[in-house]
Amino acid sequence: MQLVRACPASTMTLEGGALTMNLFVLHTWLQAKFGKDEEGASMVEYILLVALIALAVIAAVVFLKNQVNAKFNDAGSKLSSSGS
Repeated sequence: MQLVRACPASTMTLEGGALTMNLFVLHTWLQAKFGKDEEGASMVEYILLVALIALAVIAAVVFLKNQVNAKFNDAGSKLSSSGS
């Protein structure tokens, strides 16, 4: 006597006392459940982007500091001379 019972939701059957599962369905379910989702940017990509922007800002400050300092000194001297 062979007992066969099918569960449509889980594709499990009981055949001769042994519980079997369709391995393809199990693989597909595990892959969907635990697989990597490649949508959007990851945190590492955002950190790299912020680091690149920070390096660009630091480089701009280093290379332009003399020109910016001269402009602020000029503006400060004009303000102090016009105030008195």
